[in-house]
Amino acid sequence: MKLAVALPYTDTPWDEVVEYVQVAEKLGYEAVFVAEAYSYDAVSIMAALAMKTERIKIGAGILNVYSRSPALIAQSTGALDMLSNGRFILGLGTSGPQVVQGWHGIPFEKPLQRTREVIDIVRMALRRERLVYDGQTIKLDMGLKLINHPVREAVPIIIAALGPKNLEMTGEIADGWMPTLFAPDHMDIFRPHLEAGLAKSGRAWEALEITPAVITGVYDDVDTIRQMVKPYIALYVGGMGSRERNFYNQLVQRYGYVDEARTIQDLYLARDKAGAAAAVPDAMVDQTSAVGPVGRVREKLAELEAAGVTMPVLGIMAFDQETRLRTLEALAPSAG
Repeated sequence: MKLAVALPYTDTPWDEVVEYVQVAEKLGYEAVFVAEAYSYDAVSIMAALAMKTERIKIGAGILNVYSRSPALIAQSTGALDMLSNGRFILGLGTSGPQVVQGWHGIPFEKPLQRTREVIDIVRMALRRERLVYDGQTIKLDMGLKLINHPVREAVPIIIAALGPKNLEMTGEIADGWMPTLFAPDHMDIFRPHLEAGLAKSGRAWEALEITPAVITGVYDDVDTIRQMVKPYIALYVGGMGSRERNFYNQLVQRYGYVDEARTIQDLYLARDKAGAAAAVPDAMVDQTSAVGPVGRVREKLAELEAAGVTMPVLGIMAFDQETRLRTLEALAPSAG
């Protein structure tokens, strides 16, 4: 199983970010993924990292399909693939109403159709086809085509998906799948929908890269790292969307945490973030994260591999750069 890492998401100094990625590259990690919600834009960061590295793949994890036009996503994809000499991975998803409407001011409408049409157009543009497209959410009629000749006319596309219809579409049209709050012991919730999509495109299960985002922390004190993870889970389960439309809340309810999910959301929406974090059960942390002493974390990575994961994206939680780098080294593929 390959291992990837996620970029530190907060105000980590840039020199530490570069050091982190370069160390990951030296240790044999396959890729680094850069998230984008309402932080710095991911394209700028990925372009800078492409110039600071030589081997490690540079992935968007993820760009939403609303805030940029499909043509601009294609332009950025081509440029990033050129700057990285063919190392770019395009991660796409709908994000959610909080980001799309609350940050970008764009209506969160027809998410499945929008994703499908964006991917159609990105692939057309990278093949330098003239963009004439009559979709439900996107219409293009000028027939322009990309001026540049891309390094690759097909860049791997990974979709962040959780719901049944989105999972089926992912299996049908994507090269990979990136879930959040993934519990390997519940792969049965996801796999039938992914397989249904793969069957539509005539592909086998092995054609799909499975790249869940996995919060990771190597600490001898399991409870300490659990407490660090709980605010992150509470944000997703409680605050990523409205009461009626929160994909992550619906997901953990499918894991069996029905009452807990509702309590976390009630507290979070009442602006009691500390209470929401405290309401996250230890078991939810343990199911969806890889935390604790290094041996315990490695056991979790083995569970992920057994469930069919091909490249987990480790989001390393650490108090400082020294701990972050020590965790990279402890879990490095070369150390396995």
